[in-house]
Amino acid sequence: MAKQGKRLRKITEGLDLEKSLGLAEAISTAKTAANAKFDETIEISMNLGIDPRHADQMVRGVVGLPNGTGKTVRVGVFARGPKAEEAQAAGADVVGAEDLMTAVQEGKIDFDRCIATPDMMGLVGRLGKILGPRGLMPNPKLGTVTMDVRGAVTAAKAGQVEFRAEKAGIVHAGIGKASFEADKLLENAKAFVDAIQRARPAGAKGTYVKKVAVSSSMGPGIKVDVSSLSA
Repeated sequence: MAKQGKRLRKITEGLDLEKSLGLAEAISTAKTAANAKFDETIEISMNLGIDPRHADQMVRGVVGLPNGTGKTVRVGVFARGPKAEEAQAAGADVVGAEDLMTAVQEGKIDFDRCIATPDMMGLVGRLGKILGPRGLMPNPKLGTVTMDVRGAVTAAKAGQVEFRAEKAGIVHAGIGKASFEADKLLENAKAFVDAIQRARPAGAKGTYVKKVAVSSSMGPGIKVDVSSLSA
């Protein structure tokens, strides 16, 4: 832990972590601070003026990032027949029905995103206690319960990310890798922010976006001036 503390102190030398920066400058700063031995993910976190315990204040959805996430997404699809073949042709990593259900029950979850055709939800529903806590349960509102299997798989592979407000009203997502050019990260960040703005629930009162920060996987949080989000 001491070594990590020394590393972080070196990263933050000359940085005023209490100062709020414009979104573009904050991203550039987070990118510069990413000096780990691996390609760190640049993340954005937004503290919203909501209480997600109330159904009319939940913020949840998906957004396609224009420049992808830089992460290889493994996609699992519950489908049969032609739809299973369609999923495989679109690049799904795991496709099946009862066999895939059994694999999941045995703890073999070899996918980061789960898609299902509507007729498979009776089967998938039995896996709710396993997939639900992992954020993998297919949901029609997120486009992961659909007959357009090809489109759903393609979108997931292309850099579509899901977001969901946590108990404290915080939503976050990876918007790319530190190796991305700053303008690519900025485009992705703006796409994410726009999606959150559009997802404002009817029950949200007062200030909707309260705080925003960006960081790299191993770096410090850089505060973002909320007013810069509309620039």
